[in-house]
Amino acid sequence: MKKVLVILGIVLALLIVVVIALPFVIDVNRFKPTLETDLTSALGRKVEIGNIGLSILSGGVTVDNVVIADDPAFSRSPFLQARQLTAGVALMPLIFSKKLEVRSFTVTDPQVALLRSPSGTWNYSSLGGSGKASTAPASSAASSTSPSDFSVEKLTISNGTITVGTVGSRAKPQTYQNVDVEVSDLSYTSQFPLQFSAKTPGGGTLSVDGKAGPINSADTSLTPLDAKVEVHDLDLASTGFVDASSGVGGVIDFTGNLASDGRQATSDGTVHANKLKLVAAGSPASTPVNIDYATQYDLKRETGTLKKGEIHIGKALAHLTGGYDMAGATTTLQMKLSGQGMPVDDLEGVLPAAGVTLPSGARLDSGGLDLNLAISGPVDKLVITGPVNLSNGKLSGFNLKSKLGALSSFTGLGGGGGSDTDIQTLSANLRVDPSGTQANDLNLVAPQIGTITGNGTVSQSGQLNCKMVAKLAAGNMAGVMTSGLSALTGGGKSSNNGIPFTITGTTSNPVFLPDVKGMAGNMVKGLGGTATGTGSGAQGAAQQVLGGLFGKKKSN
Repeated sequence: MKKVLVILGIVLALLIVVVIALPFVIDVNRFKPTLETDLTSALGRKVEIGNIGLSILSGGVTVDNVVIADDPAFSRSPFLQARQLTAGVALMPLIFSKKLEVRSFTVTDPQVALLRSPSGTWNYSSLGGSGKASTAPASSAASSTSPSDFSVEKLTISNGTITVGTVGSRAKPQTYQNVDVEVSDLSYTSQFPLQFSAKTPGGGTLSVDGKAGPINSADTSLTPLDAKVEVHDLDLASTGFVDASSGVGGVIDFTGNLASDGRQATSDGTVHANKLKLVAAGSPASTPVNIDYATQYDLKRETGTLKKGEIHIGKALAHLTGGYDMAGATTTLQMKLSGQGMPVDDLEGVLPAAGVTLPSGARLDSGGLDLNLAISGPVDKLVITGPVNLSNGKLSGFNLKSKLGALSSFTGLGGGGGSDTDIQTLSANLRVDPSGTQANDLNLVAPQIGTITGNGTVSQSGQLNCKMVAKLAAGNMAGVMTSGLSALTGGGKSSNNGIPFTITGTTSNPVFLPDVKGMAGNMVKGLGGTATGTGSGAQGAAQQVLGGLFGKKKSN
């Protein structure tokens, strides 16, 4: 028994010696040309590798300094650089037949550059294209290897960095860090499981879990995919997806499904937006916005259709539908946004996102909003047009009747009515673009006041410039005096053309002033005269009279 133990000990010692000695006996660097050739042929890109080391205990080959060239149409810089690649190999064929059979790849600390051309083509589209690497070493192995022969049981990418940019663009590339990828049974001929995770620009996270393949050897970007996608805490302003000067921002969460057959892609899911900001002069919304969507996308044309877009803001529901085009440098939209009877008290929290701030202490307590808007243009320079209508609303904490300033000099108009403003209807045709907001054909019916009509603008910086006319209710003394004044200014005794006034300041602090110049011009015309320059002739005299009536000094 003792002799048997001695023999076993000697055998074990010999095995240990063999394991230690094999890396020195087998020069794995002799496989370097073959490995470079096979990878170059499989990827269609020139592949260069550094020193190769063999680890018998782990059954792997380590390759230092892996470099994969980019498509020369995009860049002369590397497409991928990796500090180290570990290839799991079959040891028996390697030891006894000196044949290299790769079972797995682990790529450590890779840096990948994803570039998109102005026409929409990606630099990884040509990966796997047979015969595209003109610098590939000529050998019998290369000539006998095709993408369909290339397969890996397991591919792992650890702690990668991916930069995404557009060729010729001045925009800063987006950088994704801590990229981890795990693929099983990778092949050009069959579907394979795929898991992907990364840290997005701005500190968010992205994960993809599903199946991909077979790999499209003609255009890798068209490889079929069926996966669940999750995004958390994505800072929209930090992604580079929109121009930083546009002011668009917010924190996005997303959960959805993505399916592609290599030609058409479909996706559905839910987007949750916090602190949404839509214009440069806006401030983050205090109310979250949720969007349930479904879309279809043409991968070649890079155009899509939003078939379902349900926007939920509290109990308010709006519908967004239409098309989008991602083929250019910036995504463009052609869409419609509609909503009926949306509770304005739920919408109030998103008004700051559009640059609208209610007067201090004011709030929207009730009312229903209808809208039918057209949305068009690049996402960072959108133009929004169409009618909006508010009915049966109440603005608490703001008495418009008392805020009309000098107009309240009319007996019965100033003061009273509490601290709120009831709104029977408020309608306008809006145009929102990067320069600000225009409200045309504005019509406000407020029971305590009467009817106010006019046009106005809100600049990108939030400044108001509105020219309005107040047709005061005839049921109070102000209405009677307004009728008399209207007759004097050319409206006829039985008419009520109203008193013109202006609104300046900001949405949070509006300033109401009578348009004395406008009234003076109307008075002169009503008397059959001709309006002249400010402060001269009949119009100047009229301005003096009206200025005294409203407690204002004559304009110079």
